[in-house]
This record gives sequence, C-alpha cells and structure tokens, in this order.
Amino acid sequence: MFSLFVLPKIIRWTFRLLLIAVIITIVWVGAYRFINPGKTALMKSREAEHTIEVTQTWVNYEDINSTMPLALICGEDQRFKDHFGFDLKAIEKAINHNLKGGKVKGASTITQQTAKNVFLWEGRSWVRKGLEVWFTFWIEILWSKQRILEIYMNVIETGPKALFGVEAASQHYFKKSASKLTRYQAAQIASIVPCPTSCGMQSSFAYKHRNFILRWMRRYGKAILPQ
Repeated sequence: MFSLFVLPKIIRWTFRLLLIAVIITIVWVGAYRFINPGKTALMKSREAEHTIEVTQTWVNYEDINSTMPLALICGEDQRFKDHFGFDLKAIEKAINHNLKGGKVKGASTITQQTAKNVFLWEGRSWVRKGLEVWFTFWIEILWSKQRILEIYMNVIETGPKALFGVEAASQHYFKKSASKLTRYQAAQIASIVPCPTSCGMQSSFAYKHRNFILRWMRRYGKAILPQ
C-alpha cells in the first residue's frame, strides 16, 4: 500500500530532477546565444540518407540582406516580432481548421522551428512536442529576436540533398551571396521552406506561397522586422 511518508520523497526528487533539467537547459541554450550551433540532428540524418556532406555556410545576421529575414517572417510567422515564442492567434485558427477535418494545419512559430531544428530530432511525438515547447520558452528568454533569426536562417533546410541555410541556398539557386539577394529571390527561397525536399521553386505550392510572401512584404515592409 502506498505510504504517505513516501510522498515527500517523491516531491523532493521531482523538484531536484526539474532543477537539474532547468540548469542543463539554461547552460545549453544560453551557450548558443554566443556560439554557433554545430551540425544538427536533421543535418546528420540527411548526410546519412544521401551519403554526402551537408552544404551549409554560416553567415552572420548583418551579412544577410534584410529582404531574407523579412521574407521568412512573412512566410512563416508574421507576428514573430510581437509574440513570446507561441502565436496564440495562429494556434486558435489551426485548432478550428483541424476540427473541421481535412489536411492538418500547424501553427509553429520561427522560434519553435528553431528549437526543433537545433535541439531535437526528426519525427512526431508528444514527447518531442513537449520538448519543443520547453526549448522554445528558454530560447525566447535567453536569446534576442535577432539571434533567433540568425540561427534560424543558418540551420533551416533549404533544398534537397542536404542543403541547409540561406547562404547555401543563395549560392545554389542564384550563384550569389545572401547579402546580395533581391526581394523576389528572398521570397523564392522562403517559399520552399515548408517543403524543401519535396517542392521545388517551380511547383504550384511554391508559386502560390511566393505570391503570398511578396504581398506581405509589400504591405508591411520592414515594420515587422525586430530591431
């Protein structure tokens, strides 16, 4: 029979484990505020899948044309500047949409995608989703919005066969540095971020998504970029 005398011990050990988890997370996430992440689990997975080295060139935020983060915000997370890692309005819309049936719609923010790409692995499970929420919370506390964007732009998958980051994408698709991207080219790269390995820039999805991104860029301009 369960003894009430055991309960305080369980509470104490639970608290200790939680404290250890918090300390490890703060050290891990906090370190990436100052140092750049290495190869992510997804990058290693793509290397194994294609038996080739990842194509990625790290670029600092200030060395990327401002049209690129703007295009990504317009395409992935229009309220990035204002929310604290979770877009509650987008979540509510996604829930209402999913309850009606049809294709499942997500509401991941740029911060959530960064957490998933940097700290977690491929696949879907409630454990992974819970960890995504956990890391998202700490990223928003420990990093600036600009740092989130900088890491995001360097670790996202941007094409088939282990292509990662906007600099590698810019060199691959347009033979130029990300510092020289035009507004239209930035929108082209952003248009395939939701499906980098399955939909090329000439696909109907990319075409529609690119037009959506360009409309948002024209309408709001740099006002939605974090300072």
